[in-house]
Amino acid sequence: MLFLVQNGFRVVAHDRRGHGRSSQASSRNDMDGYADDLAAVIEELELNDVALVGHSTGGGEVARYIGRHGTKRVAKAVLIAAVPPIMVKSPTNLEGLPIKVFDDMRSSLTKDRSQFYKDLAMAFYGANREGAKVSKGILDQFWLWSMQAGLKNAYESIKAFSETDFTEDLKKFDVPTLVMHGEDDQIVPVKDAAKKSARLIKGAKEIYYPGAPHGLTATLQDQVNADLLSFLKS
Repeated sequence: MLFLVQNGFRVVAHDRRGHGRSSQASSRNDMDGYADDLAAVIEELELNDVALVGHSTGGGEVARYIGRHGTKRVAKAVLIAAVPPIMVKSPTNLEGLPIKVFDDMRSSLTKDRSQFYKDLAMAFYGANREGAKVSKGILDQFWLWSMQAGLKNAYESIKAFSETDFTEDLKKFDVPTLVMHGEDDQIVPVKDAAKKSARLIKGAKEIYYPGAPHGLTATLQDQVNADLLSFLKS
């Protein structure tokens, strides 16, 4: 956000429902709720010609927003390490992750959420890979941000990001779209996410980063920023 502001853009962001500085609402912790919250921000601020940029679950929010609210206020879209089209394995998505992966996440979250977030950060930023250079500060920041989320909100968000099918949402994209993803993403595997999404979005531009993790906006900050800026200015 700071980088984009320094390059002349107005940047607006919101904390997801139940996360960060948001109130910890007990209901609508699902993609429809997230997308409608985004719509409320856009409409309240009377934003137009917006470039929607979403990372991970945020990419799902962008997709569902376009699916539910259209692109009348949207000029461009960017999906970074995003969860669409659908993460969980099923008869129609054989490359997806087994439901046990997400059940285990829910179990770990409820038993010891603090340690769960510390463990998750390692894979999120690829700090568990040989030769990785991820600072303790980045890992600590991830834990701090995660601990600000309401437990119910975080618990229900796992179902939201893993089981929501965005296929029809992606087919409704009719604005220039950039898909960015790390090829060593241990959280949202690239072959079952970005590469499938790009095939569903007409004219999508794709950028893949060899060896990059899920948290590539931190570990590959300069390159991601440069590529993002180039797309936004094009």
